[in-house]
Amino acid sequence: MAHHTIRKATPEDAKYISLLAKINFSESFGNLFSSEEELRLYIDKKFSEEKMKASIENSENVFWIAYVQTLPVGFAKLKKDMPVPDTNYKEAAELQKLYILKEYRAEGNGNQLKVDFFEELQKLNLKRVWIKELHTDQRALNFYETHDFHKHHTQSFSIGKEDFVFNILMKTS
Repeated sequence: MAHHTIRKATPEDAKYISLLAKINFSESFGNLFSSEEELRLYIDKKFSEEKMKASIENSENVFWIAYVQTLPVGFAKLKKDMPVPDTNYKEAAELQKLYILKEYRAEGNGNQLKVDFFEELQKLNLKRVWIKELHTDQRALNFYETHDFHKHHTQSFSIGKEDFVFNILMKTS
């Protein structure tokens, strides 16, 4: 993999994060939608540049962006002070997004970027981090397991007419 860098995102990065989120969500979940139009409406609303900028500016969130040379190839979003759903774990943070462009995930490149994102997370000294991962995405589930995330429970989620089941994975320090 060409040299990559990861840094905290700024509001000026919102346009890149918006585009990365739309591409990654479409690649990861697009085949699960029965309607292309419903998918497009969802990602345009959920990942608009304005929404991403506001989210970056929110002090409860931490965003990192990854570049290979000058090309943005991925980002991560952490929501601080986010209790684990359906549990008594109140002191927790949610890793809401960890998206890397498909072509940079090949041959371990994506894994190295994810490892580097995790190193950034560790610098925050969080007691508990959790993530929602689609229960059928075995590649991602295996990756998180190798980084000490363990399945805690499942949770259902709906987007329009589509229903999804996610594993809630948790890591404690």
